[in-house]
Amino acid sequence: QVQLVESGGGSVQAGGSLRLSCAASGFGSESYCMAWFRQAPGKEREGVAIIDSDGLPSITDSVKGRFTVSRDNAKNTLYLQMDSLKPEDTAMYFCAAGPRRWPYCSGLYRGAFRDWGQGIQVTVSS
Repeated sequence: QVQLVESGGGSVQAGGSLRLSCAASGFGSESYCMAWFRQAPGKEREGVAIIDSDGLPSITDSVKGRFTVSRDNAKNTLYLQMDSLKPEDTAMYFCAAGPRRWPYCSGLYRGAFRDWGQGIQVTVSS
């Protein structure tokens, strides 16, 4: 059973930085893609970044140039470095993972991931 545990959230002023981590367990011998999503109050959950098991990343346009996604396969850990944070980045951030087989890992949308963390709050004040 896959478990995902996020850490590193908190409160920061606009322009500041935070680094989120997601520790994964239970992957076994399968390859998994991993991703970060976020959900602000009253809004739908949106994909932020996805990274495949070979390290190929993709970032959504709204955070491109400010956020960087990476993973350490030896540690089964996913990271999200968030710089130049804005108040509109305030949201609950979720780590997600999916085995690299259909229908998973086909894009940066909720249905492409099977396993989810509990989420961690990021608050950016102006």
